Amino acid sequence: MIIDLTDTTSSEIASALLKARRNAGSPAMGMVGTIVVVVDEASHHDAMKAANEAGREHPSRVLVAILRPGKGAAGLDAEVRVGEGIPGEAVLLRLHGELAKVPESVITPLLLPDSPVIVWWPGGGPRVPAEDPLGKLGRRRVTDAAATRRASVDYTARAEGYAPGDTDFAWTRLTPWRALMAAALDQYPTKVTGAEVTAARGNPSADLMAAWLQSRLKVLVEQRTSRGPGVTAVRLFTPSGAIALTRPDGAVATFSVPGQPDRPVALKRRTTSELLSEELRRLDPDDVYAQTLACMVERDAMPADEKKVGATARKSTAAKVSAAGKKVVAPKQAAAKQTVAKKAVAAKSVAKKSVAKKSVAKKSVAKKGVAKKAAPANKAAARKKAVKR
Repeated sequence: MIIDLTDTTSSEIASALLKARRNAGSPAMGMVGTIVVVVDEASHHDAMKAANEAGREHPSRVLVAILRPGKGAAGLDAEVRVGEGIPGEAVLLRLHGELAKVPESVITPLLLPDSPVIVWWPGGGPRVPAEDPLGKLGRRRVTDAAATRRASVDYTARAEGYAPGDTDFAWTRLTPWRALMAAALDQYPTKVTGAEVTAARGNPSADLMAAWLQSRLKVLVEQRTSRGPGVTAVRLFTPSGAIALTRPDGAVATFSVPGQPDRPVALKRRTTSELLSEELRRLDPDDVYAQTLACMVERDAMPADEKKVGATARKSTAAKVSAAGKKVVAPKQAAAKQTVAKKAVAAKSVAKKSVAKKSVAKKSVAKKGVAKKAAPANKAAARKKAVKR
């Protein structure tokens, strides 16, 4: 059921919601919370669609506020939707003029009592969400740094004005990456000497990933640029080799561990509704996100040279041993070659002496043979001389 209300009030909208529930035959919808979406006219359709899809897992009342501040008269137009494939309730609110400057006055009467409120800014969000008039209503405040042009500046401001309940979709997108890297170190505990994050230029998730690794592992983390999409690789350098998770196509990643065969891992880029559903599962403060934001501020203050991982940290122990082995083995090989050469010279010398001895022996034998042949001839000549006498 769809109910259109023009130039209305919050009480009329609440009455329309009650009437729509009764007509649907379900006065109690069993909703678990209220999702307040602050969006512009151009992207409200996609935002409402994502919120309704997330509502299939967490049935909620979705209040989509389109703010149209200006010099015109204050006014409120609404569109109430119940049923029509919607698991909960959806209300599209258009606030005009001065009323757009105080949206909390319209939203507060429509919140479900005794239930958490999640405020979501699909277009980026304010610099300090906890200080925003609508942000003050939320138990969870969700922004998206990827939707802003100056994400690093926004993150610095959010780190300084962080309040429990703040989070960002750029951080939510890293949940599978962080889970896999943490599981790798649990299965293969080793010392990490450095890390590297590769992603498309200007990707805020890469900044958060680098800050998270640095805050958790206490090592230098280098960031490199790729063609994307999103984060394409994370590498942890260890003495045994690099633990790597690479995803060049945005769908399937390759998980590499030293001494193990590479394994394919499903790591597709998640939709907005999936990200919102994850944020609705846990509404407690994210302390790790707060620590990561603080580390991002520290990294921004670091010189560029200090954000690069040296060649020594990248090399594994096997490579170092191999390089050292070459230096040590080389003199041994040279000594061995010299020994072989000396033995060859000595063998040649012995061979020459043997040949010389054989030659002398042959000459001696030849002289003895000539002497033997000459002896009978001398005896015959002596006999002839004696007869003549």
